[in-house]
Amino acid sequence: MTAQPAAASRQPTWPPVAIPGQAGAHRSAVPTGDRDSSTPPGSATSASDTDSTPTENRSMESADRPATPFVGPLTEGADLLAELRSAIETFVVLPHRQALDAVTLWVAATHLQPAWQHAPRLAVVGPAKRCGKSRLLDVLHETVHDPFITVNSTPAAVFRSITANPPTLLVDEADTIFGSPKVAEKNEEMRGLLNSGHHRNRPITRVAGNDHQPTKFRTFAMAALAGIGDLPDTIMDRSVVIRMRRRAPGESVRPYRSRRDTPALNALRQRLAAWLGPHLEEAADSEPAMPVEDRAADTWEPLIVVADLAGGPWPAWARTACQMMTAYEQGQEEDHGGLKIRILTDIRQVFASCGDPDALPTESLLAALRADAEGPWAEYGNGGLSASGLQLLLADYQIRSANHRFGDIGQRKGFSRSQFTDAWMRYCPPPAHAAP
Repeated sequence: MTAQPAAASRQPTWPPVAIPGQAGAHRSAVPTGDRDSSTPPGSATSASDTDSTPTENRSMESADRPATPFVGPLTEGADLLAELRSAIETFVVLPHRQALDAVTLWVAATHLQPAWQHAPRLAVVGPAKRCGKSRLLDVLHETVHDPFITVNSTPAAVFRSITANPPTLLVDEADTIFGSPKVAEKNEEMRGLLNSGHHRNRPITRVAGNDHQPTKFRTFAMAALAGIGDLPDTIMDRSVVIRMRRRAPGESVRPYRSRRDTPALNALRQRLAAWLGPHLEEAADSEPAMPVEDRAADTWEPLIVVADLAGGPWPAWARTACQMMTAYEQGQEEDHGGLKIRILTDIRQVFASCGDPDALPTESLLAALRADAEGPWAEYGNGGLSASGLQLLLADYQIRSANHRFGDIGQRKGFSRSQFTDAWMRYCPPPAHAAP
């Protein structure tokens, strides 16, 4: 809460804030008149807020960022997160401001790994080379807790390196591990390790030692994976996904030089650890209000907790990033995901276009599906989607054709609308309402 000004000429200030770990020490009072109430401390020197930022980027960021007032006084945590965000965007151009917030919070969350129930992955993917994926890993390596970077380590070496206070796994060139079905099949053990390590208490058991006794090895650890193209679905589903792009003309970054830039990044890492360390128990007991559910909530919860610990605008910014980025990935899954989800959505559309009848003949349903020029069904199989192919796609939902009577054409094989209502509700997004 800001103090009321005693006179019109006097600027109000935030009250002094205690510095964690330093008894009796406080930060100096900060004038509020020189900073917009929606801008965190430290961001005045951020690359995105300087005059060198292209005009179109500034306008996009202001459109993306909701106007969010502070919920309390500026804190040491909010200041540190702002410094970290500024350091990241000094060397890397992220696709949008929410992605920058998410990476910042993910880095901070690595310093509280013993507190988390789930260890979110950071999937740094791009469509081609030179999108900044490896450069982002360079910055992460100097700011995350106990980095363990690997390009071609064996799964055995990785899980033998995970302790009760786990390192942060950094996997570069992940497309060489999962880039094709044949290669991915050879690295199935690594995929299993990354999947099991998302949840606490999912150890790997191996026979070890001279007496060949079964031994359990920990797998729980936060991990960042960078590569060209999407990672396997089971990893993407457990990840905060950052979709990198090549820099556009006018977007510039500072070249990264280890000798020059590492000391400052390492000092920032030490300050993050000093701030977050005393909050370990508080973070472990926290159950924040989440804007998403299920696996997405498990993955984003550590980031939301860190934002709540920092205070200021970060709780609102974190939830905005969570909602926007999760919704986008769900859209990607629906557009490019399994045909078994797509067929449900398309059948719902066929029923709606026919006036939602009680049932449709199989041949009419197939004809409508194959007639969709943007759908996959005209080229599905050898000659388009067939009745048997449709049965196979619907088998997992326990939906089968049956005999129905259809007015003038008499009895035919077909599907009733009631067969699909439960599957539509559980697996499909809400239908879009037509514009008036």
